Amino acid sequence: MKTFRTLICAIGLATVSLVPAASAEDGKLGVVATFSIIGDFASIVGGDRIELRTLVGADSDAHVYEPKPADAIALARADVVLTNGLLFEGFMERLVEASGTTAEVAVLTEGADILNDPDGGHYHYVNGEAIFHATPNDPHAWQSVTNAQVYVNNIAAAFCKADAGGCESYRANAELYEKQLIELDGDIRKAIAEIPEDRRVAVVAHNAFRYFERDYGVLFLAPQGVSTESEASAADVASLIREIREKRAAAVFAENISDARLVEQIASEAGLALGGTLHSDALSPTDGPAANYLDMMRHNVQTLVTAINGG
Repeated sequence: MKTFRTLICAIGLATVSLVPAASAEDGKLGVVATFSIIGDFASIVGGDRIELRTLVGADSDAHVYEPKPADAIALARADVVLTNGLLFEGFMERLVEASGTTAEVAVLTEGADILNDPDGGHYHYVNGEAIFHATPNDPHAWQSVTNAQVYVNNIAAAFCKADAGGCESYRANAELYEKQLIELDGDIRKAIAEIPEDRRVAVVAHNAFRYFERDYGVLFLAPQGVSTESEASAADVASLIREIREKRAAAVFAENISDARLVEQIASEAGLALGGTLHSDALSPTDGPAANYLDMMRHNVQTLVTAINGG
């Protein structure tokens, strides 16, 4: 079987040699975003001055994404590459190396208020062997709206560095969007205040909501750690069921990037209703309820409030 590097180099880069070196059409800034939430931020800040490609699309899981040769082509042609960092996109270091890109690679969590991974990492299985993947930080920083403002400002800075002529436009777009984020943060706080404090406990598939928990005061329990690569054992599920009962969790939620069968089993064993689907690591398709970041956060909050309060 070909290795990742061999596949990308032999197929992807051979194709790159057939593509003109220009970064984007019509003089636009060529931008690659690693996943849909970052892609949404980029489109707002960049407007019509950028040509955007997003690697991991709607309802897709960046934790386990396998890059395609076309992704290497996109990176090789890009002016700016936007990443989350904190080992969220485990494929990116190898993809950047294999693509030979000379683009500016911006890590959008730089300067954000970052949480540690309480487990220090997770186990996943390769050919039946348990391998420990160290992840010292929780990468889901966008679940804090305050951190989302850091992402947006970092994107504007990266675009300004690559395209000084468009900097005024990028900064203006970021400033307007930041006002919407500040309004969103206030709306979330008001909505969560409608949930009695002793009922602010929810169950999800993996630990993607710890930043939301920190900022807004809803406790999330999960059978998996901060990565969906981790596997929940029968003992993990049994321990979670006990914790659900001890902490009187009010509802169980599926996630748009994960198979719902595990949380359905947990809901059944805990005697709780499945309260709907939260969007954790990806937006929905354009015709869904979470087609952009603002809609995603509002959808998640409304789903939480409605399920927990029994509305």
